[in-house]
Amino acid sequence: MTLATVIEKLPGRIGEPVEFRGETTVGIDRTQIVEACRYLKADCGFDMLVDLSGVDNYGTDPRFEVVYELCSLANRSHLRLKISISEDDLLVDSVTGVWRTADWHEREAFDMFGIRFRNHPNLKRILMWDGYPYHPLRKDFPLAGLPAELPETAVDAGKVNSAAMHGGPFVTAPGAATSAKREPRQNDTAAERFEKKGSS
Repeated sequence: MTLATVIEKLPGRIGEPVEFRGETTVGIDRTQIVEACRYLKADCGFDMLVDLSGVDNYGTDPRFEVVYELCSLANRSHLRLKISISEDDLLVDSVTGVWRTADWHEREAFDMFGIRFRNHPNLKRILMWDGYPYHPLRKDFPLAGLPAELPETAVDAGKVNSAAMHGGPFVTAPGAATSAKREPRQNDTAAERFEKKGSS
């Protein structure tokens, strides 16, 4: 079955597929994501969920997307599915019943973006601690972070403060060194030491 035929029969398809640099993306109605994934796995051989991630399109409506990267190892083909979700209704059906690997991917999307997955077997934070009040990959989350209370079980229990940003490697200023020069791992390389010796 060709990829075009697969897409033509895809349940919940919204609009035409988009091709860019040899990659195909298909919009799916969020209410039919599980049905579409079951069809792709059982009937089309997309046996691998490579990745599932959240996207924050801050300033647009719907604000969020969930992106599913699928692979058919036997057919050597890839397919990307996208669903759009509004900031007012951040609930999507879980695809853990189709691919078990979705478990941790969905937990990360929940932790970082606040997207909830209905019928997930263990939807809890995976990177931040339980009770952390924010979602750090949202575009309105400040680069320096926000103060928050650490749990009592943490080594340094108490309050976490925002990071100092002045002069940090990811802060730009007019006339400042390029980002490659500000990158902490670039300091004290052999070339850097040679340059310092040559200028003294």
